[in-house]
Formats: sequence, structure tokens, C-alpha cells
Amino acid sequence: MRLTGPPHGGEVGGPARAPAGPSWRLLRTLAIVTLVATYALLALGSTVRVTESGMGCPGWPLCYGQVGPIDHFHTLLEQIHRYLTAAVTVGVLAVALQAWRLRPHRALRPAISAVAVLAVQIVLGAVTVVTHNAPVTVALHLAGALLLLAATTVTAVASSVASRPAAHGPRRPARLAWSAVVATFALLVSGSIVVDGGASAACPSWPWCVPRRGVADPLVAIALVHRGVALVAVGLLVALAVGTLLRRRGRTPGSVGLAWSLLGLCAAQVAAGAVTAELAAPPAAQDVHLGLAAALWVCAVALVAVVSYAGAGLNDAGNRGGARSVSTAGAGAGLWVPETPSTGA
Repeated sequence: MRLTGPPHGGEVGGPARAPAGPSWRLLRTLAIVTLVATYALLALGSTVRVTESGMGCPGWPLCYGQVGPIDHFHTLLEQIHRYLTAAVTVGVLAVALQAWRLRPHRALRPAISAVAVLAVQIVLGAVTVVTHNAPVTVALHLAGALLLLAATTVTAVASSVASRPAAHGPRRPARLAWSAVVATFALLVSGSIVVDGGASAACPSWPWCVPRRGVADPLVAIALVHRGVALVAVGLLVALAVGTLLRRRGRTPGSVGLAWSLLGLCAAQVAAGAVTAELAAPPAAQDVHLGLAAALWVCAVALVAVVSYAGAGLNDAGNRGGARSVSTAGAGAGLWVPETPSTGA
């Protein structure tokens, strides 16, 4: 029997589809635009780091007591970064307010999480400036930026992917999916430590580390740890993408494209890392490497979110057999943990 859901768009039965209507489209548009702006903010932040423009504005929140542009490259770059931060702040708040208006909605939790992470991130940004870009605060600031980018990514996915019912939260990802995401997070944080710790040019060779003459051992150790984390992370991401592509049953819309994108980004990131090492880490190569790393992070989080949110709507409450077969297929790909089918009427 077909069961219809509440007026806000959630269906308990019937074909899975994303909610329609101006309010839902506004939420999706805001979420996607905010995701793009957040990615641009992280990419620009990497440019600020590799060009050593972080102290271009020694004060906070104003730059030398001014609101407008400054006529020096480093101060202008840092000021643009702050303007983009303000735009992202407005976007995150707008998405959260719209998701709150449409509650219950699966985008509400990640949207509220983005607001919480943003609040912490603003404080970390101020602390980073006050401590004159101390490596620890810079690494914490990047970690916060990655969590914010993940929250906006999940919000965009949750507001766009077809699921049944709309109010359901995501399924719990399986161990492979969690491991891949955590390893990618560690990869980006360790890369930040390499840059901010001055270890970018410690090993001007690839794939083996041949230390540059006169470089201190701790810098070589930092570079080696980063390469080890990269090996683990890329291996897990490839396994995640291949598992998605090999799954024949219960595929979710968008998962195949994201899996191929993930494989392509892994290849591009490895190549960029090799070029950066061989060229002794020029700023432009570091910037490209960090930009690709951020794209890799978005793609990995989006793939897990797409399968998890869409998977929440693949079970009909009264169809135990269908739920069992789809859950088994998802578990085979290592993307989510199968649940005990419901016995609802």
C-alpha cells in the first residue's frame, strides 16, 4: 500500500525523489552556492599560506584599521580572504535558516553543524592572527576549515539527493567509508604541517625521500610522515571508489560520477605531489597541490553522503525482502552498514 507523507515533502513510500517547490529549490541553491564559496575560501587560504600573506593584515577583524582594499599584494590577498569569509558566513547562516524553515528535513542537522563549526573557525582565525601564524594554530585553523567544508558538502548533498522519506537522516557509513574520510582529513592536516613547518622542500625527490643537504632531520621526518599518510589515504580512496563502481544493485544517482571523479582526483593529486617534490616545492605547485587536496576532500565526503542519504530512502517500511537485498548490496561496496529491516505495516 502506498503511504503518503507530510506536506513538507517527505514520502514514506513511492518513488524516491528530491522535494520540489520554490522553498526546496531555494535551499538547494543556497547550499550549493555556499559549498562553492567555502571551497574557494579554503583554496584561497592555501594561497595565503604558500605566499606567506597570513600576516599581511596584523590586526583583526580590520586590516590596518581599514575596511577597504589595501594597495599591497599580501595585505590585499589577506583582506580578500576575510571578505570571502564574511560571504561564507552569510551563506552558512542563510542555509541554516532555510533548513530550519523547512524542518523536518535531512539538511537541518548538517546545516546547524556548519553554523557551530563556523563559530569555532572564526575564533580560531582571530587566534591565528594574534599568535602571528603559529604552526599549531594554523593547523587547527585548517582542520576547522576542512570540517566546515565537509558540513557544507553534506548539507548540499542532503538538500539535493533523492531520498525517501525526506526527514530521515543518513545511514551509518561502513568502516571503509569512515576510514577513507578520516585518512583524507589526516592527509590534508599533515600537508598543512609540511607547509607551515618548512618541510616542503626537505625531500626534493619522488617517490623516495632523498633529503636535501643540510636539512634538519625533523623536517625530513615531517615530509616522510606526510607521504606515508598519503599512501594510506589514496589506497583507501581508490578502494572506496572501486567498490562503488563494482556495485551492481542499489546504485544511487550521482555515486558513479563521484566515484570516477574521486579516482581522477587521486591520480591528479599524486602527480601534483610528485611535481611539487621534484621542483623543490615552488609556491605555485604547492597551491595547485593544496587546491586538488581540497577537491579530493569534497569528493570523498560527497560520495559517502550521497550513498548514505539516498540509502536511507531505499527501504519501504513494509518491504523486508527489498530492504535486505539493497542493504546487502550497499554493504558489499563498503559504503554503509546494513540495518535490520523494519517490520512496519
